[in-house]
Amino acid sequence: MAEQMPNPIAKRRVFYIPGYDPIHPRRYRELYRKEGAAQADVSDYDITLKPKQTSGAYGWRVEGQIEDHATTSDIEVLVWADIVRDSMDVGIWATYKQLARTAWLYIGSGALWRLMKLRKGPVIAALYPVVFLLVQLVLSLLAAYGLGKLITMFLPWWAGFAGLAIVPGLLNWFKRKDNKFFAYYLMHDYAYSAATKGSNAPELEARMAEFTSRIAEALTEDVDEVLVVGHSSGAHLAVSVLSDLIRAGQVPEHGPVLSFLSLGQVVPMVSFLPEAKRLRRDLAYLCQRDELAWVDVTAPGDGCAFALCDPVSVSGVAPETGKKWPLVLSAAFTQTLSAERWRELRWKFFRLHFQYLCAFDNPGAYDYFKITAGPQTLASRFAGRSASGSRIEVPVNKFTEVAA
Repeated sequence: MAEQMPNPIAKRRVFYIPGYDPIHPRRYRELYRKEGAAQADVSDYDITLKPKQTSGAYGWRVEGQIEDHATTSDIEVLVWADIVRDSMDVGIWATYKQLARTAWLYIGSGALWRLMKLRKGPVIAALYPVVFLLVQLVLSLLAAYGLGKLITMFLPWWAGFAGLAIVPGLLNWFKRKDNKFFAYYLMHDYAYSAATKGSNAPELEARMAEFTSRIAEALTEDVDEVLVVGHSSGAHLAVSVLSDLIRAGQVPEHGPVLSFLSLGQVVPMVSFLPEAKRLRRDLAYLCQRDELAWVDVTAPGDGCAFALCDPVSVSGVAPETGKKWPLVLSAAFTQTLSAERWRELRWKFFRLHFQYLCAFDNPGAYDYFKITAGPQTLASRFAGRSASGSRIEVPVNKFTEVAA
């Protein structure tokens, strides 16, 4: 009952860190508006979106009437889409060079085989752009060969050259259709971290420092909770941002509650790389801290995430004693989505990877809108809840060296 709820919160700041996404952050506002309204209808509560009230680059305000309490949440997207767009601004042949370098790193370092010991889904997702881009190249070359044979029947002096001119055109056609295939997009995603062997590029480190400052500023405000949400590759950025924040002593002792929700994380794709020493250090550090509560939510139905893999433990950096976080929970798509909805979404892998931010028609304990706009902190909402019994905690990472 609402009257039994201890210390319901009235004001919250939410910082959302997206994954590798080149799209303008307005998409997240529209997603929140649409899916929040759908969840409110299912769960019988009210949420209303209003224009941004804070100084951040992009965000919105949510007024919630949930569990018989009124709560105001100011949500801000911490933007790095421009960095993503810049990293994707390469030509076709440069993408094939990325493919070769990335494949060599994951295979040559042994990371690929170790990742396969965790979950096959995200490894298949990683192999998909490699295979599909190679298929595109082979098809283009076969088409060129066939056309060349046809032309040389009439113009024999073209032998050896006929048809090759169409290869760039066909590859360009495939690239223009990538909004259906996602091969180039995924290739650039994996190549971005692989280019530095798991360390952060300078432009990303600079942006993460800005994120840290924004969150630190919010922790000095008159709010009850500061909630950081990291989705997909945004989860490992959040791990380092929050570690930097706590190390710098920027979490006031008597300030707002600090919470971290990681969703659909792909941490091992980076932490298993040889130079991901900073990330491994931050994982080992954050998992022991009292300054925050960290809940990690994934689902086995999400083929793009390392579902129920404890990102600290599988990365081989869990301390022998003192590990507190994360609390690993399942969004259990097969249970929280109706049978009809599950059939509709089951093979839409990219859409399922965003389901954590969407409405469920059979919601369980996990409800993104209650977490971000309801009257309980993340810790109180999941207080007393046991971690998923199906979680994977076996350390399989070869590279466990951490930054000094």
